Amino acid sequence: MGLPLAITFTRKGFKVYGIDLDKDRVKMLKASRSYILDVPSADIKKTISQGSFVVTTDFRNVKKSDAIIICVPTPLYKTKEPDVSYIVSAVKNIRKHMRRGQIVVLESTTYPGTTDEVVLPVLESGGLKEGRDFYLAFSPERIDPGNAKYNTRNTPKIIGGISKNSTQIAKLLYEQAIDTIVPVSTAKVAEMVKLLENTFRIVNIGLVNELMLMCDRMDINIWEVIDAAKTKPYGFMPFYPGPGVGGHCIPVDPIYLSWKARMQGFEARFIDLASQVNSEMPHYVVGKVAEALNYRKKPIRCSKILLLGASYKKDVKDLRESPALEIIDLLIKKGALVSYYDPYLPYLKIGGINLKGVKFGRSAFRDSDCVVIVTDHSGVDYRFVVENSDLVVDTRNILKGIKSKQNIVRI
Repeated sequence: MGLPLAITFTRKGFKVYGIDLDKDRVKMLKASRSYILDVPSADIKKTISQGSFVVTTDFRNVKKSDAIIICVPTPLYKTKEPDVSYIVSAVKNIRKHMRRGQIVVLESTTYPGTTDEVVLPVLESGGLKEGRDFYLAFSPERIDPGNAKYNTRNTPKIIGGISKNSTQIAKLLYEQAIDTIVPVSTAKVAEMVKLLENTFRIVNIGLVNELMLMCDRMDINIWEVIDAAKTKPYGFMPFYPGPGVGGHCIPVDPIYLSWKARMQGFEARFIDLASQVNSEMPHYVVGKVAEALNYRKKPIRCSKILLLGASYKKDVKDLRESPALEIIDLLIKKGALVSYYDPYLPYLKIGGINLKGVKFGRSAFRDSDCVVIVTDHSGVDYRFVVENSDLVVDTRNILKGIKSKQNIVRI
């Protein structure tokens, strides 16, 4: 999220320092090479050559800046508890080089209260006072990788400050580069907004995944049900089943909220149930593959299985929380001979095993006992896949328009 935001500000005439501890990433940017698809390398080259974008590992550049925006990861521990260590580390480094008059904005998705309870005390420990000497706000990132319609500039930006002055200054900052700014009363409200957005999605995805499992038992086509239901012009929004939920936001953020709720003595049952349903989808897909192979009198052990797509969503190269990783791991543990094809990811490492993507071609499909479509990337000739495969398991309904059903199994 940091790189698209940096480029957005440079386009409006600002000088931006991009500070990252990843030396390889800094080296890549200095060589004018982008590491995400939504930011062309040409944009990196232009901004760096003009001097409007400076990439570095040196936090001393904080002192040169009027605004500091924190865009660091917020993962989960294995215990499903929030890991805010990246935020704390960044804030401590910022505090060392802060000066009066600066505004600090946290964009990393986190639980309600983080800006007040974690960031503020660290920044004020240096002797400066929020609302007087510096300003502090939270503004949740809203980036949908691969979305050609909505980008950093035209997606409305939520702003919530610790103080009213902080909200106003953060609004002034972002409205220089972003079309629509939506101020809210507090940083906690802004933090909750992002969690509501992603909880809404995970709960509805969990619901439709459970309905898909139900329809599978009843021999009802869930895809046909959804297509018919979405003709209703009010009161219904279509969500679609799939092999699992991926990306940094949807599988992770609602768990932040669930954890915070438990700290307040409240059980977030919808969130926990949706997460449980969605986490079982890779197991369901593997079971569907085994069932389809068994119907053809082939065991899953020693069968050659080719996965199409490894990233968590179509047309991106982001592997974070991708259901493909768990599906591959489960298949390998069951003795399957697994290969994969993804135009964005030539190499994978799963459970200590290095995998190299196969070349898209007739021989790859004909040599496979089963092809599993996990990520429905655009630009793939799926008719070619069906015509050259003995068996195809479609987890995305991307083969909807292909009438031949002899070798197609849909979830």
